[in-house]
Amino acid sequence: MGSLRVAVDIGGTFTDICIIDEDGSALRVAKVPTTADPIEGVIEGVRQAEVDLREVSLFSHGTTVATNALITRGLPPAAMVTTKGFRDVIEIRRGNREDLWDAYADVAEPYIRRRDRLEVTERIDFSGEVVTELDEDEAERVAEILRKREVATVAICLINAHANPAHEQRLLEILEARLPGVMISTSSDVLPELFEHERFSTTVSNAVLSPLVSNYISRLDAGLRDGGYDGDLVLLHSGGGMMNAKTAERYAARLAASGLAAGAIASRHIATMCGFENAIGLDMGGTSTDISLVYEGEARVTKEWFVEFGYPILFPSIEVLTIGAGGGSLAWLDETGALHSGPKSAGASPGPAAYGRGGTEPTTTDANLVLGRLGTGLIGGEMSLDRELAADAVRAGVAEPLELEVEDAAAAVIRVANANMADALRLISIRRGYDPREFCLVVFGGAGPLHGVELARELSIPTVLVPLDPGITSAFGCLLVDVRHDLTRMYLADTDAADPKEIEAAFAELEAEGRELLDTEGVPADQQEFSRTIDMRYRGQWRSLAVTVGSPIDSLDEAIATFHDEHERAYNIRREGTPVEIYRIGLRATGVTPKPQLPRHQKSDAGVEPIGRRMVRFDGYEDAQEAAVYARDQLGAGARVDGPAIIEQLDTTTVVPPDVTAEVDEWLNLRISVG
Repeated sequence: MGSLRVAVDIGGTFTDICIIDEDGSALRVAKVPTTADPIEGVIEGVRQAEVDLREVSLFSHGTTVATNALITRGLPPAAMVTTKGFRDVIEIRRGNREDLWDAYADVAEPYIRRRDRLEVTERIDFSGEVVTELDEDEAERVAEILRKREVATVAICLINAHANPAHEQRLLEILEARLPGVMISTSSDVLPELFEHERFSTTVSNAVLSPLVSNYISRLDAGLRDGGYDGDLVLLHSGGGMMNAKTAERYAARLAASGLAAGAIASRHIATMCGFENAIGLDMGGTSTDISLVYEGEARVTKEWFVEFGYPILFPSIEVLTIGAGGGSLAWLDETGALHSGPKSAGASPGPAAYGRGGTEPTTTDANLVLGRLGTGLIGGEMSLDRELAADAVRAGVAEPLELEVEDAAAAVIRVANANMADALRLISIRRGYDPREFCLVVFGGAGPLHGVELARELSIPTVLVPLDPGITSAFGCLLVDVRHDLTRMYLADTDAADPKEIEAAFAELEAEGRELLDTEGVPADQQEFSRTIDMRYRGQWRSLAVTVGSPIDSLDEAIATFHDEHERAYNIRREGTPVEIYRIGLRATGVTPKPQLPRHQKSDAGVEPIGRRMVRFDGYEDAQEAAVYARDQLGAGARVDGPAIIEQLDTTTVVPPDVTAEVDEWLNLRISVG
């Protein structure tokens, strides 16, 4: 086995590579522009980092291939087979709207056209009893139609299959026999839960993504093996765990938020290492900003999310709020002359005007450069920024139409971008019942440290943490994950009538299934861990809250008390006199993997000299201030930097405004006390 661990995270603008050796020493990082074919960017990044793949013991990867496929609708020919009378479930949806007040906005078309949603005769009732047997002759005719249409993938979604999967399993056998090479997903395997729209939607997403994910994995695996890598390719899934290539092909929809989860995992690890149980992670890249929250050491997890509104995916996912605010976000004026930032982005090509690649519209990066917050070089000088081109873009796009000086216009662009991110921070914290004053803010990504202090001040967050290598923090997160599977089962019952022994037996069955999955992944028995949750709600409610429970279960009293507490925290109300009912049970099966431990450094009070000075315009100041410029790699543990200052490094720039102090801690993170 090799001695290196390599992680790759593909962003909208850059592909980040993180290489760490087995004892946790950070060896090197690399950053290359994201390519049209992301696999080319991965291989090029590995080459530039001078990684000998024969020395790699683990190659971990967070990918956006599934997310981008759903957004762009670059999907393979697909079909759905369902119970007669239910072909339109995924089109009728829930009848709700993303914008309640916009009666004219249409929801996107389903991922599978109506003509490709075929029906078979069968019926199982809510309890799992067979009402009408599956018509196998009809199923054979459907299989022949799909063969002629040359579909690449099929979603089998029969009504009430969660209660009894027998008909789905038989239909699967028929289709597999007639459609060799076609990938097939069944709703009873993908998501055995109540509510047909959510179950059908998740299964359809899984089906349309399976061929793409399979092709992507096989191509990447071939490229790595050509370079000498002989280990398993592991991929980060939306729930914050990793799975091998075979499992990823089976549950492809779990990769639809793969790239977002890595940053959340890394920010939790860094905050916990620094002694903060509560943390908000802000990953600002070139195209978007991803925001996550950790409370009492645990990242918030959601069980219902979507890439496109109206088509939910119910695989558990680390809750990440994404907004179109990145370094490449375009600044523009609407019909009334109001200034906006994003969500449209200049992307990697042509990129901001300052890149000199043909971009002419002003971006957040251009505004930062005009204000002196950014220097004229990126990625250690490999990319040059042209301040004149940036100023021309800001002048033409913002300053002249608003009759402002160029610097004032650039400052306005930054304020609008910050306002967008501050609103998102409020949504994930205050709106969820959390007080930002009790959290630290972990800022990373190529642009996060440029805006971190200003955002912390806006929300009264007392401390900002900037990791050692902010630009590759998401890639680092790929090395911090365990093998993880989230399993659920419906269990509808009032708590006063539920039998704890029956619940314990149901959990035992889930644990057996989880153990089988971990065994398949090659996880030793002594590294397998299982945690349980019960989803509960007040009788008459639609939504439920997951409550962690211990093992074995001999009483529900503690779980009910915890549910009341969680409901009050989340919704500011508790009703202890109202009956509580169980909605479903859940199990997290975890295969614990060794984590890289970053080296701890002895603090020193030795002073550090700046490498230069330049005039910088900070938020809240009308005039530019002379700021000392420091090289991040010259700041050892214990070093202090008093603002106004700029700290530059390979993958980002940190802004330290006046009256703010940054200190380097034992792990070489920057801790900025906002006050």
